[in-house]
Amino acid sequence: MVKNLPLYKQIQDDIKERILSGELRPGDRIPSEKELAEEYHVSQITSKNALIGLADEGILTRHQGKGTFVNEEVWKVLNTAGTAQRTGTPYKGTIGLIIPTLQTKVEQRIVDNIERFAWASGYQLTLSISRESQRNESEAIEAFNRNGVKGMVIFPTEEENYNEDILRLSIDKFPLVLIDRYLKDIRTYSVSADNEKGTFNAVSYLLEQGHRNIALISPVITNTVTEDRAAGFERAFYQNQLPINKNQWCILNINDIHNGNGEEMIYDFFRSHPEITAAFVMNAQLTNYAYDALLRLGKRVPEDFTLFGFDEPGRPGIHYVEQDIATMCKHTVEGLLEQMEGRSNPRRVTVPVELIIKNILYTK
Repeated sequence: MVKNLPLYKQIQDDIKERILSGELRPGDRIPSEKELAEEYHVSQITSKNALIGLADEGILTRHQGKGTFVNEEVWKVLNTAGTAQRTGTPYKGTIGLIIPTLQTKVEQRIVDNIERFAWASGYQLTLSISRESQRNESEAIEAFNRNGVKGMVIFPTEEENYNEDILRLSIDKFPLVLIDRYLKDIRTYSVSADNEKGTFNAVSYLLEQGHRNIALISPVITNTVTEDRAAGFERAFYQNQLPINKNQWCILNINDIHNGNGEEMIYDFFRSHPEITAAFVMNAQLTNYAYDALLRLGKRVPEDFTLFGFDEPGRPGIHYVEQDIATMCKHTVEGLLEQMEGRSNPRRVTVPVELIIKNILYTK
C-alpha cells in the first residue's frame, strides 16, 4: 500500500488489488467493518468509510444484514482491465483511463471497450476512479505522469469548471482524449455522443405523441453534456413553435444527487406539477429516481406517464436514447494513438445515437 494515502484509501486500493489479482472473485464476501479495522489496525469508522466509498463507485454491493460483496458486473470490468498486466503479454506501453465511477453500465462499457481497443493496439490500460472529485482527478493525472503512461483518456467529473490539470495536459500537448465531454474554445481531442440531436429527437417524439407538458429532469446545467441536451430539448419546442415552460424543469444540485436526495426531490416536483404527462431525463440514475417517484404517486409507466431517458435504465416501459459506446471508444483510442505516434489533429468527434422506444429502434 502507498503510505502517504489516507488510511481509508489504502484499504480501498488493497481491496481493488485483491480483485485484480483474482483473490476476490465475483460475489465474494468482503470482510466486515470490524474485521477490516482489526486487519489494518484502524478505527471502525475508517473501515466503514472505505467500504462506503467502494460501494459508491459500484465496485462493492452492500446488503443489509448479509454483508458486503464484490459486484459481479464490475468484477468483470476490473478483471478485464488487469488482464494484460497479469498475463505478461508484450506491449508498447501503458495508457491511463480516469473515470468518475463504475456505477453505471455506460461507465463499465467504456472501461471494457477502451481496454479492448488499447490492447488490440499493443497497449495496456491502467484505471483510476475519481469518485466525481477534481482533487482525485488531479492526483490520478499526477500518478499517471509519474508512472510514465504514454497517453490518457479522461471522463471528466461533473464540475462547473474543468480541472486546470486537464487544461495543462492539453496546452502541453500531452497525448489526451476527453470522452463524453469536450473543452469549449480549446483545441483538443474529444469524443462524445450527439447529445443535442439525441435529445431533440426524443423530445420531438414526445411532442408528436401529443404531449405538451413535458418536464426536463437534470443535474445543474454546468457542462457540455447537460448544456447540449438542454439545447436539444429547447430546439424541439422552438421547431414546433411551442412555448417552453421552465417551471416544469426540475434541476437538481449535484450534491443533492450524491447525498441520496434525488428521488425525494423528483417526487416532490411531480407531486406539485400534476399537469405534467411526460418527462425527458438527463441520465439513467435520475431516470430510475423518476420511475420510483412516479410509482409512489400511483402513476404507471408508460400507461399513465411517459418517461424518456438517456441510456438504458433497466426498468420496463421507459424509452431511452442509446449511445454507441463501442464506436465512441474506438474513436477515442484512435485519437490517442495518433498523438502517441507524433501526429496531431485535435478535433471533436460526435457519434450518432439511436432512440429505443418500447424495444423498437426509432430513427429520424
